[in-house]
Amino acid sequence: MARCSAGESVLSRTVRIFEAFDPDDPALSVSELAHRTGLPLATTSRLVSELVGYGWLRRDSARQVRIGVRIWELVSRAAPTLPLRAAALPFMQDLHAAVGQHVQLAVRQDHEVLYIERLSAPGAVRNLSRFAGRLPLRVSAAGLALLAHAPAEIQESVLTGDLRAATRFTVAEPRALRARLDEIRRTGIALCAGQLDEFTTSIAAPVRTTRGTVVAALAVIVPNDHAARGVAPAVLATALGISRALGA
Repeated sequence: MARCSAGESVLSRTVRIFEAFDPDDPALSVSELAHRTGLPLATTSRLVSELVGYGWLRRDSARQVRIGVRIWELVSRAAPTLPLRAAALPFMQDLHAAVGQHVQLAVRQDHEVLYIERLSAPGAVRNLSRFAGRLPLRVSAAGLALLAHAPAEIQESVLTGDLRAATRFTVAEPRALRARLDEIRRTGIALCAGQLDEFTTSIAAPVRTTRGTVVAALAVIVPNDHAARGVAPAVLATALGISRALGA
């Protein structure tokens, strides 16, 4: 739905342009950007041209607009997740070599889980989560591991919010979800068999600072079969290793 841009700052309009891109649509025409942002076509075209000049946006061979390399450069240079990713990556690589499936690192952003690192392999199972993508906290193992240690107001907001099921295995009842969070806190492992995708199991463990604060979740995505639970000890041990590295 179009939004009125009268009185809006240039910065606000620029933010709306960047937020129009998503993992499913990394390339958009100027007309599509204008439609998604609610900005006039002439305004959108002018802002896009200026941002292309700065390298924050770029045009591909089909004249579609994409996020520019300059933005990646700036974000990579000062991203708050850099120390976490640097500490976690050697451990993630070892786990990835052992399981041969997707290994992911995620953090909580309000009511969503944001995936900040992922290692994959040819022939790995289907993965509905994406690098730099977001999912609701309650539908994946990484999200549940983070939700179990989130502030009480975040947990209550999720428990009293939209709990529609993604699959027939999704925990979609407040009492059952509350019990699942209790189990995760007790065992240190979140295991979601078929909850987001009936053919996969996601297994996650929290990553903590030296003070015990949960700052991330380590997760693997494996086939939903009898062998899935056998991966849990390796995930837990790897998360503990990352936690110790953060302390170091």
